[in-house]
Amino acid sequence: MNLPILLPPAELRTARLLLRPWRPSDLEPFAALNADPSVMEHFPAILSRAESDRLAAASDDAIARQGWGRWALELQETGEFIGFTGLHRPAFEAPFLPAVEIAWRLSRRSWGHGYATEAATAALDFAFDRLGLEEVVSFTATVNTRSSAVMERLGMIHDSVGDFDHPVLPPGHRLRRHVLYRLTASHWRDRRPTSSGHPGPGR
Repeated sequence: MNLPILLPPAELRTARLLLRPWRPSDLEPFAALNADPSVMEHFPAILSRAESDRLAAASDDAIARQGWGRWALELQETGEFIGFTGLHRPAFEAPFLPAVEIAWRLSRRSWGHGYATEAATAALDFAFDRLGLEEVVSFTATVNTRSSAVMERLGMIHDSVGDFDHPVLPPGHRLRRHVLYRLTASHWRDRRPTSSGHPGPGR
């Protein structure tokens, strides 16, 4: 894979959403999100406040260091923090890695409004147009059909040969088997969604 370039910390805007660096005020609602069993149904466990804060800090550190990452997600109309969406380099070992993944995690009350697809569209525009990536991947547990549906709405292609057992989960764990989706820059440009806004200039 081609290596992503480094940029100043970016903010992305869509018609309804702002993808931005993290703020201290995000930590409490993020901890509530990560402690919600509905949100965390397809993760190994809910997160403690300390674990949630570490994830937020790591996400913000990546944005500060390289200009992009898992951005905090905010509703433009109200300023409400609703989760994160963005780009990440997975650290575990798998045949399809190294790669950059598109990922999201939204509060339960924000489901059903198309926010994940809208935010991910902006992040993918950034990945291909600003970072010059040739491919972005995404993956989730086979039982997480909600996230798989978002991947398909984005035009990602299921790579059934690449489906894998997540190495951090033990054999027999209900979430161990994962599906792998891929999206190339050329395919994205051929079918780029037009229903959502596009990212504004980074700053």
